[in-house]
Amino acid sequence: MGDQSSVSYRTTGSIFLHPVSVFVGIPLDQVNFLACQVFALVTAFWFRLYLSPQRVGPVVRHAIATLLGIAFLIFCFGWYSAHIFILVLACYLIMIKADIHNIHRYSLVMAMGYLTICHVSRAIIFSYGILSTDFSGPLMIITQKITTLAFQVHDGMGCKADDLKAEQRRLAVHSRPSLLEYFSYHLNFLSVLVGPCSNYRDYVEFIEGRHIRNRLAEATSRQNSVGTPLEPSPVGAVIHKLLICAICLLLFMTLTKEFPISYNADIDFISQASFLTRLTYAFFSIQAARPKFYFAWTFADAINNAAGYGLKGVDEKGQVSWDLVSNLNIWKIETATSFKMFIDNWNIQTGVWLKCVCYDRAPRYHTPLTFVLSALWHGVYPGYYFTFLTAIPITLAARAVRKNFRHYLLSSAAVKFGYDVLTWLATQLAICYTVMPFLLLAVDPTMWYYRSMYFHFHIISVLVLIALHIKPASVRPQPYRAHHLNNNVQGK
Repeated sequence: MGDQSSVSYRTTGSIFLHPVSVFVGIPLDQVNFLACQVFALVTAFWFRLYLSPQRVGPVVRHAIATLLGIAFLIFCFGWYSAHIFILVLACYLIMIKADIHNIHRYSLVMAMGYLTICHVSRAIIFSYGILSTDFSGPLMIITQKITTLAFQVHDGMGCKADDLKAEQRRLAVHSRPSLLEYFSYHLNFLSVLVGPCSNYRDYVEFIEGRHIRNRLAEATSRQNSVGTPLEPSPVGAVIHKLLICAICLLLFMTLTKEFPISYNADIDFISQASFLTRLTYAFFSIQAARPKFYFAWTFADAINNAAGYGLKGVDEKGQVSWDLVSNLNIWKIETATSFKMFIDNWNIQTGVWLKCVCYDRAPRYHTPLTFVLSALWHGVYPGYYFTFLTAIPITLAARAVRKNFRHYLLSSAAVKFGYDVLTWLATQLAICYTVMPFLLLAVDPTMWYYRSMYFHFHIISVLVLIALHIKPASVRPQPYRAHHLNNNVQGK
């Protein structure tokens, strides 16, 4: 009984799977999370086949998706799930009561304010490393959905079409959602634990059975000419993504444990190992840390696809893409030859959210304001802010070098190949240096690591900017997306 009490202290969720946790040697909160995701995958197939729009109406699909999502939250987080329900209910009151011209502002303040309070409380109560279920991941996803929907309702009901950008017009919502629709969008079992955030109109079209038809409408003639089915099956895409998950899980169970991130800030390692050894270990430890993110986000993507959600379109060759809500592109991440290429393919849907609610809306100071929102969304751990601040000069320096020198190195295939290899290595090392504080979290380990690296990327970046006479103000603003470098797989 004492052992059971110990387990319940470390997780507020269900202890039903405690024997499984002991047998496999994995913390109970992670076992609960994985069990819910596996159950969600099986349920998603059932949802697509037996609760299809041809069999049941939207009300039934909304209700079942919501009830399952609520059950998952309670199973994983116990009474902590109340935070998520409180936020959703409070923001629904804003949705139905607030003036349409302020609905987006009130929703943003409420959602981000509540999330920040939870972040601060979590940091104070649980400190850095205690074993406890982290409900902040789902809460962060809910915050994205709440604010995305509020801005899209504001666009559809409070703005003139001519004042909106093309994408904003396409996604605008022209009526306030009902309570069931609101709950379903935020709490559905497909994305309640890991996400990703998707657009309200896309989700409603999926529930009502118009998702695939609308996505294929523009390519109907091309599909017929190459034999693409009008309602393609997602099974192939799901199997492909599950195979990727299996490989990532295997890598996580082997490599990740062999290269702990904390060793980068180990005093004995820093004092005894050479600079080249420390740099090499940093590279491999960051590479080894990625499979858990790849696994969580790819599995979440597969769940949505299994339910029939996530069709992006058809290319010129008739190949169907199920990547509408994908959160990453592993190949482009691992082969990235620029900082921008890396972060553009990491936690993609969070970048879309930031662009939707901040970067495209801010009248000025787009990048700084987006940075502030991203920082607040992630939390209050100092390591997050070290990463954000470090990324700014590195991004500017990388952009300056590319702008000033790349065109000289495209004269031949051999020269370009050499340039790509060099920029790949520089990018991967820069990412390691930048993201390390995000994983170390605390101030002291971060400073130990920076000192062990002699602050070399900070210094190099500043020197490059000075040498090339590039000032941040002279660079055209781009969406700042270093927030993607996150250490919590549950939605961050």
